[in-house]
Amino acid sequence: MQLKPFLLDMWLDEYEHDIEFNLASSEGPRWTVNAVLSLAGEEERQRFLNHELVYGRPAGADGLREAIAEMHDVSAECVQIMTGASEALVVLMWLAAEPGANVILPRPGYPPFSALPESLGIETRFYGMRKENNFSVDVEEIMRLADARTKLILVNSPHNPTGATMSDAELDRLHEFTSARGIQLVSDEVYHPIYHGRETKSASRLPQATVIHDFSKAFSLPGIRTGWMIEHDRKRRERYWNARTYFSISNNSAGEMLAEIAMRKRDVILGKTQETATQNLQHLDRFMAGHRETLGWIRPQGGMAAFPWLVSGENARPFCQAAAEQGILLAPGDCFDAPSHFRLGFAATGPEFPRALDRLGKLVKSWPAQESITASKPQ
Repeated sequence: MQLKPFLLDMWLDEYEHDIEFNLASSEGPRWTVNAVLSLAGEEERQRFLNHELVYGRPAGADGLREAIAEMHDVSAECVQIMTGASEALVVLMWLAAEPGANVILPRPGYPPFSALPESLGIETRFYGMRKENNFSVDVEEIMRLADARTKLILVNSPHNPTGATMSDAELDRLHEFTSARGIQLVSDEVYHPIYHGRETKSASRLPQATVIHDFSKAFSLPGIRTGWMIEHDRKRRERYWNARTYFSISNNSAGEMLAEIAMRKRDVILGKTQETATQNLQHLDRFMAGHRETLGWIRPQGGMAAFPWLVSGENARPFCQAAAEQGILLAPGDCFDAPSHFRLGFAATGPEFPRALDRLGKLVKSWPAQESITASKPQ
């Protein structure tokens, strides 16, 4: 069993700790532990400070599950807590690993979507998120890819890295298709409910869909390493619970307590993310309009990241390296199997985003000239 290099995290680990403007991040504005605790009452704060550091329940803390269930309008028994959406992906792919099985995934997409099943020997089939089609999901293409050996179809809305979203009607149609064929439909919703156009409902409303979500993206609390699954099928929940007892046993209790506070105060937490993303996307609109000769893009419909590209078609990694030298971190598109693109996050830097764009704009203006100079030098 071999896992291919995680190019995205390798890039981030190399640069993000010594960078001034992190535009590679697809998260929202930062929170401190003290800021989250300030949202709670005194009794809850004291409970956090004085709780015992013991093992939690494999299914997750009851209070956290109840708060998540309220958000999704499901019963608490449908909620399985995980160590981030990452553990949920591991569990799902592990359980799908049967001889001859295949899974259907988006391309481009978050790297573990494909790396995990490939490492387990599962055939991976991809439907395209194409800029020629505004990065929209082609449900017909997904259905054509499926066969009797398809174990799982994964959709990601809002999508990482493009910010594209699926409509409720598209998701309903795919759910009808998968339900009729006994295929598991998994909806990765870590950027829900941050939208910049049409808003879509969570797939938790669909009886045969599996939802994965976490506190890292829309909630912008990646440090608490807490995520969850919404699953209506009891037998599947039992399999998740059993797998988790082998993988991580339980979450850390402090993270779960902070997660419950954030979930119960989600109007504040998500409101901060939405406000920051909305304001900064307006700045990005103007920036991209001013640099259309060098950069192309499709405005994201949700989430906190866009996926621009160099109109020259060249590999964007040298451009991202040049930006890093100027104190601006972008994520190269080759991390997502789309070399001419780069991921640009517009919420994590908060009010500093306009300054970051000003500096990036200077690089963009000089980039063709730099390339021509480099190309003209004798080898």
